[in-house]
Amino acid sequence: MSGEDALILVVDDDDEIRTLLARTLGADGFKVTLAADAAGAVSAIASRPPDLVVLDLVLGGDDGLDVLGSIRRTNDIPVILLTGKGAEGDRVLGLKLGADDYLVKPFSPAELSARISSVLRRSRPVGTRTVLDFGELHIDTGTREVRVDGEPITLTAREFDLLAFMAASPRQVFGRDQLLQRVWSSSSDWQDPATVTEHVRRVRRKIEADPDRPRWLTTVRGVGYRFEP
Repeated sequence: MSGEDALILVVDDDDEIRTLLARTLGADGFKVTLAADAAGAVSAIASRPPDLVVLDLVLGGDDGLDVLGSIRRTNDIPVILLTGKGAEGDRVLGLKLGADDYLVKPFSPAELSARISSVLRRSRPVGTRTVLDFGELHIDTGTREVRVDGEPITLTAREFDLLAFMAASPRQVFGRDQLLQRVWSSSSDWQDPATVTEHVRRVRRKIEADPDRPRWLTTVRGVGYRFEP
C-alpha cells in the first residue's frame, strides 16, 4: 500500500508532535487524521477506520495500552507505538497485546514514515488471485471474499489472511509460532501466540455451523491447527 491511499491516525496528547507528524506524513503522501486522547482515538476509528494507528503510550490521564486493547478487541488495524526511553516494560506488553512496531521518543519523523510504510507492506501483502472452493466454503483471495453456502461472511483483514493461508495448504498442520511468522510476520518473541488461538476462534465462529465441533479449522491437540478440505 502506498502512502497516497493509506489513512494514518496519529494519537498523541502533545500538540507539537501531532502538528509535526501531520505535516511530515502528509508530505510523504499519507492521509492523516489526529486525536489527542483515548476518547478521540476510539471515536475516530469508529467513524472512519484508518489503515494504521500511531499511538502514544502516555495520553495525559489515559493509558495508551487501554486504547491498544480496545483496537485489538474489534479489529486488526496495524499499530505503531510511541514510547518513552524508560518504558521498556510497556513496550514489551504493547507488543504482546498486538502492536506491530514501536519507536522511542525522541524519534525521527522520517524513520516513523519509513516504519509506517514497512508495516503496511507486511500487513497487506499483495499476491496473485486464487479462488479456493471447498463445496459450501468459497474463498477468493483476489476480492478477499468468503462465502458459506452462498452467503457472504465478513472477516477482518487478519482473519481472512489466516483462513486463506491455511486453506491454501489443506491438511497441513501449523503450530501457533508458524502461523505468527507466516500470517502476522511476527514471532512469539514479539507477540503472544494466544492471538493465533483467538483468531482461530473468531474465524470458526463466523464460518462453522458448530464452532465447538469445527468442520474446516480443526485442532491437532498439542501441535496446532489444520484446514480440512
